[in-house]
Amino acid sequence: MTYINKDEASSLSGRGPLAVYRERIASGDLKNDPDQARVVDRLDQLWHELATMPPPAPPAKGGLLAGLARRLKPQAPPQRPRGLYIVGRVGRGKTMVMDLFFSCAPVQKKERIHFLRFMQDVHQKLHDLKAANPGMTDPIPPLAAAIAARARLLCFDEFQVNDIADAMILGRLFEALFAQGVVIVATSNTEPGELFQNRPGADAFKPFIAIIRRELDTVELDSQRDYRRGRQQDRETWLVPADAQARARLDAIFTRYAEGEKAAPVTLEFSGRTFEVDQAAGSVARFDFNSLCGTPRGPNDYLALARRFPVLIIDGIPSMGQDEANLARRFITLVDALYDNGNLLFASAEAAPDQLFTTGEGSDAFARTASRLAEMGSESWLARGAAAAQAAHRLSTP
Repeated sequence: MTYINKDEASSLSGRGPLAVYRERIASGDLKNDPDQARVVDRLDQLWHELATMPPPAPPAKGGLLAGLARRLKPQAPPQRPRGLYIVGRVGRGKTMVMDLFFSCAPVQKKERIHFLRFMQDVHQKLHDLKAANPGMTDPIPPLAAAIAARARLLCFDEFQVNDIADAMILGRLFEALFAQGVVIVATSNTEPGELFQNRPGADAFKPFIAIIRRELDTVELDSQRDYRRGRQQDRETWLVPADAQARARLDAIFTRYAEGEKAAPVTLEFSGRTFEVDQAAGSVARFDFNSLCGTPRGPNDYLALARRFPVLIIDGIPSMGQDEANLARRFITLVDALYDNGNLLFASAEAAPDQLFTTGEGSDAFARTASRLAEMGSESWLARGAAAAQAAHRLSTP
């Protein structure tokens, strides 16, 4: 899934990222930053390497004997340049420079995706391959081939490894992708050697770190300027525990997104149904968890809410077990609607997302919701959501 407008990407494809970066500085769209410029210069080198990279070989044709000969003859791996691993503190512009590179990368087949979502897709596709091919002992090679067929360039935003299931397959998956000639660019807040550090299974993860260091050049972007200053207080989107301090924090967020409008209860009407909003002002709505998920609601209810309010605040999300399975299912449906619509979500809760619903029917499926909540707290998600909220407020203001 890309976050770059296709027309924009097409219009930039004839120029490298360094030229585009300088143009945006000259126009006042960006401020000159030596640290960013250094990383963009390295991305520009990769751009030129990609522009001269030979196209992938077409599928070979021939009969049985030709196929046997190809299997017996060692195949040279496709030529490709080394990728990049851009590391640095939050707010330094890592996502911006990678997106700038992606938008003009001279590669027809390319994908830009948040790493958590990529791994979610990987696990689903591995499951599907095994289900469709009961005798298959190793689904990773065909999965890597399928990924490589649709993308010669993969750009991962916010590369991180927190899950043991991810850690155990990444080494073999990336080896297979590199063997297929895929070029990878990633942004991360974590040095390669510190990925999955001090976790159970960390020793088994070390070969993957060696692969990253072998195949990707690590470039640090540590600008002295924090481009997220002013949004910094929004970084903590999930507040634990749901105490008075968390409520005060959410009060401040509500006030900021209300843009000076007075808070009041609101009734949404759609398709003959009504939805009572506890508090609303401008582009933000606020609910107590029980009023939002404690009564029967469906996908259309939550989608209508998501489309009306770009920013949602929820107070007091509880931990849930077998007795609260219905609550959990409604919360999953709500998060799906907010995620698909690109909303901002701020909440206070009794526990972290991956600890909210660990037992009971449907608890396994909640892992996807926890992953989505993690992505919705990412730097790039917050930037897009804040822009959408501002645009919505401008449209609603006479």
